[in-house]
Amino acid sequence: MKKNTLKKVLRYAGRYHFLIALSMVLAVVSALLSLYVPILAGNAIDRIVGTGKVDFAGLTATVLQMVVIVIFIALCQWVMNRTGNRITYNVVRDVRQEGFSKLQNLPFTYLDNKQTGEIVSRLISDVDMFADGLLMGFSQLFTGIVTIVGTLGFMFYLNFGIAVVVVVLTPLSLLVARFVATRSFKLFKEQSAARSDQTAFVDEMIGNLSVVKAFAHEDENLEIFDDINDRLEKASVMATFVSSLTNPSTRFINNIVYAAVALFGAFACIAGGMSVGGLTIFLSYANQYTKPFNEISGVITELQNALACAERVFELIEEQPEEPDFEGTPKELSAEGNVLVKDVSFSYDKSRKLIEDLSLDISKGQRVAIVGPTGSGKTTLINLLMRFYDTDKGNISIDGYDIRKLYRSDLRANFGMVLQETWLRSGTVRDNITLGREGFTDEEIIAAAKAAHAHSFIKRLPKGYDTVITEDGGNLSQGQKQLLCITRVMLHIPPMLILDEATSSIDTRTEIRIQKAFNRMMQGRTSFIVAHRLSTIREADVILVMKDGHILEQGDHETLLAKKGFYHELYNSQWG
Repeated sequence: MKKNTLKKVLRYAGRYHFLIALSMVLAVVSALLSLYVPILAGNAIDRIVGTGKVDFAGLTATVLQMVVIVIFIALCQWVMNRTGNRITYNVVRDVRQEGFSKLQNLPFTYLDNKQTGEIVSRLISDVDMFADGLLMGFSQLFTGIVTIVGTLGFMFYLNFGIAVVVVVLTPLSLLVARFVATRSFKLFKEQSAARSDQTAFVDEMIGNLSVVKAFAHEDENLEIFDDINDRLEKASVMATFVSSLTNPSTRFINNIVYAAVALFGAFACIAGGMSVGGLTIFLSYANQYTKPFNEISGVITELQNALACAERVFELIEEQPEEPDFEGTPKELSAEGNVLVKDVSFSYDKSRKLIEDLSLDISKGQRVAIVGPTGSGKTTLINLLMRFYDTDKGNISIDGYDIRKLYRSDLRANFGMVLQETWLRSGTVRDNITLGREGFTDEEIIAAAKAAHAHSFIKRLPKGYDTVITEDGGNLSQGQKQLLCITRVMLHIPPMLILDEATSSIDTRTEIRIQKAFNRMMQGRTSFIVAHRLSTIREADVILVMKDGHILEQGDHETLLAKKGFYHELYNSQWG
């Protein structure tokens, strides 16, 4: 799994091959020049033979050469770091864009089964952690590898025997780093999952804080949060502890290597096989050779965390999208409003039946009211009409077109929808009414607001239609939010309407006025009205009485009352 995740990361990074090539060239140049500096330092030392035997001219030239090279190395590393940053944040941008794009195409089944906070955690926190590991990798990995290879080459050139000692001891450092890395990956994955659970819980509690306080559930929430926090603490401490073993362990091995080089080098100097300056060069190389192992071990630790987070992000990106739109259907569809539901069966949980063998034939312009107890399938039928879910069996057609053979966007453009649950975004009142759609004049927007009886309260806002409202309309009442949602539909009335408890949060006086506006709006348009207050659906052409996913009764208000069936029972339960 880890190898597959790394391949996916490299595939994203591969889009920026020019920047990667530039970074690698700069890494090679800076590393090789860094390896040349100790040679100059050794030459400078060898020019100091003893008292009164110093080659000042040669020493000065060597030192000046060292200064120029060091400045050039610093410039190369600065450009390399900038390039690495660009690669990292381009990859992170692409991953986030692809993740958010996938969210727009995921089936509702996925969103229903996942907590909002968990999805947010994958797109925000996990991608940030992934970026940190990737950034460290680009900034240190290339340079470290080039330094290791370069120092080995120079050491074999200077003294073959001592270089062999270094090579023999090196695998100890690699084995220790590998041993720790394989165990830290699992722990970092547990840490990421616990962080996701914490984000999901906090998001849920903040969004429902009024309910929490109303039912005095603060203490219980604190206990739950403490449990999640303890789990996150344990996972984080263990992951950090195990990963932190890498650096001191590899440093211990590296110090052994350095001591071995010093010992064998000293014997070589005594035997006359190496000068003091040469030993200085070799010791410098031994230090430079072992240093990248410490850095790479740190990079590996960060990469374990990054790959664990990246794996969760890729799980989201690779989720199966909703069934694609049918290809070959004309994009433009101007529905008249004839709806046919034939032998439809559907359930959210396939082990529990909901709607079974439902059939319905609605003609253009009819007003269809859907009533029944909670859980009878009223809203589910709306979800199927809008193709938020696809039927398990049977089919739904509009004007003879099977809706599974229509573009979803085209299908939904022919429906106007007002739900009991309101949705408003951060922005002006005008933006929330138009939802970013262009081509509407101020006069049209005001006319729609007046028809929805929202104009009066909008005028009282500080800046009228230009007033900025917070996320989900937090500074508006529930009734005002619902009026804005009704105004959206009033602004552009499509051929078919869905009103799912559209006036549930509105006072009775305003509701009567809006019902009159709805009646005018529904003239000649096929309308589906979900309502619990049966007084609002008396004028419907057809009333569907649903229970347990079946239509028990069907007819107009007077006919159903005369039958003295389930509808008669529901109606009298409200009017006593």
